[in-house]
Amino acid sequence: MQELQVIDNTEIVAESNINADLFNSWIAYIDASQKTVETYTRNIRQFVYYLEDRGITMPTRADIVAYKEYLLETKKPTTVQGYLMAVKQFFKWTEQEHLYPNIADKVKAPKLDADFKKDNLTSKQAGKLLKSIDTDTLKGKRDYAILSLMLTTGLRTIEIERANVEDLRNVGDFTALYVQGKGHLERTDYVKVPAPVEEAIREYLSFRGKVNDTEPLFASVSNHNDNGRMTTRSISRIAKENMIEAGFNSSKLTAHSLRHTAAILNLLNGGSLEETQILLRHSSPTTTSIYTHRIERLKNNSEERIASAIFG
Repeated sequence: MQELQVIDNTEIVAESNINADLFNSWIAYIDASQKTVETYTRNIRQFVYYLEDRGITMPTRADIVAYKEYLLETKKPTTVQGYLMAVKQFFKWTEQEHLYPNIADKVKAPKLDADFKKDNLTSKQAGKLLKSIDTDTLKGKRDYAILSLMLTTGLRTIEIERANVEDLRNVGDFTALYVQGKGHLERTDYVKVPAPVEEAIREYLSFRGKVNDTEPLFASVSNHNDNGRMTTRSISRIAKENMIEAGFNSSKLTAHSLRHTAAILNLLNGGSLEETQILLRHSSPTTTSIYTHRIERLKNNSEERIASAIFG
C-alpha cells in the first residue's frame, strides 16, 4: 500500500476537533451562503467525531470508506450522501492547496433510488385538504393561502419562507409571485398565481392588517415570533398537521408531497415534461424526468380493463 504523504505532518483532528486553521481557510475559499456553511460545519463535525472516537488524527482513504459504511448502518442513503459531500469537498480543497492528500477521491456515494421518497395527494385529496382548513381565523386564512399556493405552484418551503409582500407582482395579464429559489441569491424566477389562490392570499393579507412591502408574505402567529418570518420547519409542520387533520396521516406525506402533487397533477392534466420542468424550476430536465415512469404507470389502466372483463 502506498504510504500516505502528508505535507508538514498536517493533522485533520487537532485538540479533539477539526483543525481550525484548515477548516476556516476552506470555508473562506468556498465562499458559500451562511446556510451552506452551517450544513458543511455540521457534516464535517460528524466526521471528526467519528475519527476522534477511533483515535485517528491523520485519516486515509480506508477511513473514508469505513466512515461511509458506518453511516449507512443507521442513516438513509440521501443523508449519507450529504455527509460525504462535505468530506469530499474538504479533501479536494486540501489537496488543491497542497495541505493534505485527497483521500476521498473516487469514494463512491451510496446509490440513491431514482424514485420518489414521498407520496403525492390525489386531486380529490388536495381538495379535501383545503376544505378541511378553518378559514375563520387569521391562522386558518394563512394556512389555506400557503397550502393552496404550494399545491398549485410546487413551491418549496424555503421559497415560501423567503417570500415578501412585494414579491406578489403583475406580469403581463397574470399575478405572479417572484421567488428566491434554492441556491439563488436573487428573485429572478416567478410562478403564476391562479385566481382562487390570489384571492386567498389577498384575503389573508387584508385580515392581517397593514403590512409593509418588505415584510414576509406569510407571517408567524406564535406568541414569541408574532408577525415575524416563518421558518421552513414551521411551514412543514403546518402542512403535516393540516394533512393529518384532513385524514391523511402517513410518514410518506410531508410538505414536499405538495410539490409532487403539483407536478403529477400538471402532467396528468395535459402538461408536458418541459412545462413541468419550468413549473418546478429544475435546472436540468433529467431531474424532472423522474416523473415520467410514474405518469406512464398512472395512465396504464390494465387493472380496470381486467376487472371489467371479470366483473362485467
